[in-house]
Order: sequence, then C-alpha cells, then structure tokens
Amino acid sequence: MIQQFKDKFVVLVVDDNPDSLGMINMTLDEVGMTVLVALNGQQALSVLDQVEPDVILLDAVMPVMDGFECAHKIRQTLPLTPIIFMTGLSEEEDIVKAFEAGGTDYIVKPIKPQEMLARIRQHSNHASMLTEARQALDSARQHVFCIDEQGNILWTTPEAQQLIDQYKSNRRDTNQQLNEQLNSWLQNGMAGYDLALAMADHLLTVRYFKQAREREFLLKIQSPNAAVDPAVLEEDLHITSREAEVLLWIAHGKTNREIAEILEMSPRTVNKHLEQMYPKIGADNRTAAASIAIQSILGGRLGRPVNL
Repeated sequence: MIQQFKDKFVVLVVDDNPDSLGMINMTLDEVGMTVLVALNGQQALSVLDQVEPDVILLDAVMPVMDGFECAHKIRQTLPLTPIIFMTGLSEEEDIVKAFEAGGTDYIVKPIKPQEMLARIRQHSNHASMLTEARQALDSARQHVFCIDEQGNILWTTPEAQQLIDQYKSNRRDTNQQLNEQLNSWLQNGMAGYDLALAMADHLLTVRYFKQAREREFLLKIQSPNAAVDPAVLEEDLHITSREAEVLLWIAHGKTNREIAEILEMSPRTVNKHLEQMYPKIGADNRTAAASIAIQSILGGRLGRPVNL
C-alpha cells in the first residue's frame, strides 16, 4: 500500500556509494526534503511498493539490479515520477541508454549539490503540472492517453482506456501489437494522417494532441459514428458513389475480397475503383486512403504527429 508523507517533499536516493549518500542526504535535508535510501535497484522497487516519492535519484551502476533495469521497471507503475540518473558514465551511448530506460534527466558524478537541487526542483514542478493536467483530463472525461517514443502507453484517462480495451478485445490484440502500431504511426507521422484502428463494425481514430514533455506525447482517441452515409465521402472528396462505398469499407479495415462480397462485385473491380480513386483524394496507398476517409467522416483537420 502506497504511503504518503503529508506536506513533505520526498526524494528516493538509490546508490551504493556511502560518500554519495552522505553528501546527498545532507544537501536535501538542509532544504527540508525527506530522503529515503536504497542501495540497489531491487531495494528501490521494494521501497516504491510502500512509498511514492516526488523525485527519484538513481545511480546507473549498482550490484543486484543496476539503474537502467530499475528505471525500466519503475516506469511500469510510475510513468510521471521524475527519474534523475546519477552516473560517472558520460559516453553518449550511456546517456541514451538512460533515457531509453525511462530517465527524465541525468547528472554526471561527482555531483554538484546546487546543480542537483536545481534539477530536482525543475523536474518536480514539471511533474506536478503534468499530474494536475492529467487529473483535469480525467475530470473532464476526455479520451486522452500518453505514449513514449516507442509507442508504449504510459497512462490513459478512464474513457480512453475503455476504448483501447474495446479495440484490443475486438481485434484480440495484445498490448505489444497495439504499441507497435502506435510506434510505426508516430515514427512515420510526417504523412500527417491520423491512425485508423479498425474494429468489426466501426472505427477508432488516434490523433496527435501535444507533446507532454521530452519523448512523451499526448494523443486523443475517438470513436466516430459508424452509421456513415457514403454520400458524405462522395460529396466531400469529389469521387463517384461507387468509389465512396469502396472507400467507406476501406476505412472500416475490410479487405478487397470482403468489400467485393459486401458490394456484390469482383475483387478486381474493387481494385480498379481504388486505382481510380487514389489520385482524386491525394492518397498513394490503402492506409492513407483510410485516414483521409476518416477525416472526412470526422469533419476535422489532419492530425500531424511530431517530427521526432
């Protein structure tokens, strides 16, 4: 059970070096912060089962469990808590590894006390604003969730989680499969299209909302009305009625063979309609066509993910 230190700013320090621990504890105590100590990553996880700190100072190289593995595990339960690595490793690959593990920032040893305090305050303030924003989204019942640059879902509002659960259940997808879709879309997002998640009877769309902080992105998930008249696409995209029917089913994730059966035509005819339609709507592939159709249905602008 998570315990709270009322009116106390709590820092968890994870380090196996007595000299570092002594200096850090004295510095933080002087400014009124409560210090909790763990000597390795495994001990840190045990502490976090009982206490949720405001900031975690994490040594990179330790016995039993190093800081990189520890950070990765922490991020599974504490997506917003700042993790500041403390390391004597200053090579670029080590710094990148720290960020990939879930680190928020890093300090190169030997630690300068005032620099450490400045970074703690900066990241704790940022984390507080994100927490307040998340609570506001929850209370406003927004379909918003947050991912990292690998497509891993860090947190969701209850409404967004409900839609995500519906999608995974409908498609029988795992978390990993959904993460891979989000990762691929984000990395190739300069095409400017929303991500289409097709279900059996309707569509979900994911739109880039804003960057939460470095390497973290807020997204909106939406569920448009499934009962869409193809005439909407015909009028908006200036295509024929038959092309609009084909495009609508493309947007629902149907294959050419499935569309042929629904519309009582041959798969070859479906493909011919697609070839004629693509240049009209400015699409060069099936995914782009589906996204354009969804935007027409939603009546909104294309959501452009950030350029990573």
